[in-house]
Amino acid sequence: MNRMSRQPRRVIADKVTLAHGGGGKAMRDLIEDVFTSVFAPQSMEDQARLRDAALAAPGARVAFTTDSFVVSPMEFPGGDIGKIAVCGTVNDLAVGGARPLWLSAAFIIEEGVEIATLRRIAASMQAAAEAAGVCIVTGDTKVVGKGSGDGVFITTSGIGVIPAGCEMWAETVQPGDVAIVNGVLGDHGAAILAARGDMALSTEIPSDCQPLNHLMAAVLAAAPGTRVARDATRGGLASALNEIAEAAGVGIEIGEEVLPLRTEVKGVCEILGLDPLYLANEGTLVIFVPEDQADAALAAMRADAAGRGAVIIGTATARHPRTVVMKTVFGGLRVVDMLVGEQLPRIC
Repeated sequence: MNRMSRQPRRVIADKVTLAHGGGGKAMRDLIEDVFTSVFAPQSMEDQARLRDAALAAPGARVAFTTDSFVVSPMEFPGGDIGKIAVCGTVNDLAVGGARPLWLSAAFIIEEGVEIATLRRIAASMQAAAEAAGVCIVTGDTKVVGKGSGDGVFITTSGIGVIPAGCEMWAETVQPGDVAIVNGVLGDHGAAILAARGDMALSTEIPSDCQPLNHLMAAVLAAAPGTRVARDATRGGLASALNEIAEAAGVGIEIGEEVLPLRTEVKGVCEILGLDPLYLANEGTLVIFVPEDQADAALAAMRADAAGRGAVIIGTATARHPRTVVMKTVFGGLRVVDMLVGEQLPRIC
């Protein structure tokens, strides 16, 4: 039976009211009808009791992460705030070498949000959770008055397990290590910018929002010496590379001509004077692997749907420590620094 049809719909209002956050029948009906009927076949409570054999495996470690999502607009091509909340939390665990298992989800909902919108967000979250193989096991809802919020804000936390022997730290990157990305850059940032409609852009670029845990598992199986992985979210690829260079004390050299960018993203950046290296991604990561494992890692990525566009973009070097340098298409060298200021607020 479809989870959405397990219980009769009891929320009779078209929009969220303050009563839906008041602790009474209206709140119970909202939670049971919109959220728990979708997220879990069993009854959900304020606390989750978790069991998994992986937790008891010798040498295994628990991984824990938390994140908040305020993306505007709430719905955009390729995803919505619910999908990005699940994928973002799953990916934070995955790039640390963990197998994501469980999520919590807390919602701050502004009075006046349409119930139909909440249903779509909840369904999107569950679809993303199923794709990632994780369960949403507990949560919370709060309602704030009209004008005290902006639609829906979501905070998710995630728990996973890092198996014994998996050690990935930015500090371990060495000169000669190879940098690989799993696909195109800047799609999410460009998608949000276009979806806001402020610039009258005619393109509809879909966000790259997707879970990356299966891809990371394949990479670690094929290239067990993987040094580090980072999801290139806020601040884009440039910020992720700078964090790694700083932590490892190495230089990083990338090539502009090999960076995977859609023509539409390039066009948006040229029109608005943005740099695609700093645009946010929600389904793109960068890994560093020893040179002798680069081919295996690349093949593993390309065998996964989330990594079909994987390419090698550069290497770590002993030159210019703690600095990222890009060889331009004109043959010159450009220092790629950390993002200063804010290119695009409320991107995730």
